[in-house]
Amino acid sequence: MAHSDRSRDGSAFFRRTSLAWVVSVSLAVSFFTWTVFWPNQVPYERLGPLGHVSHYLVEHHYPVMYYGWWLALMVHVGEAFYSLKVCSDKGVDNLLARVLWFVQTFLFGLASLGLLLKYKPDARLKRQ
Repeated sequence: MAHSDRSRDGSAFFRRTSLAWVVSVSLAVSFFTWTVFWPNQVPYERLGPLGHVSHYLVEHHYPVMYYGWWLALMVHVGEAFYSLKVCSDKGVDNLLARVLWFVQTFLFGLASLGLLLKYKPDARLKRQ
């Protein structure tokens, strides 16, 4: 079963993001961080088309990348806090489940938040 069996009322509902999303987001965020904070250490010539595009962006649009990195961080923080509100709205009140949703959403953004938003608690059990 995809969610926790600890609670039948949905208070401990949690689902992990798929491995494909974990790998994709982790690689993308890591590469973005590398090009923003250590652009001279990136082996652009070995990365094919991605290297060419990345090098062009670093050389010609570095401020956009730098501020874009900070914006992405703030968006992830916002999504993580929003996940706590969604947990409350859906009756997920188990502390561990809420912390897991917060951390997972901070790390993987909409790939995680989408799972929580799709969750439909049993209307009879949902807390008001």
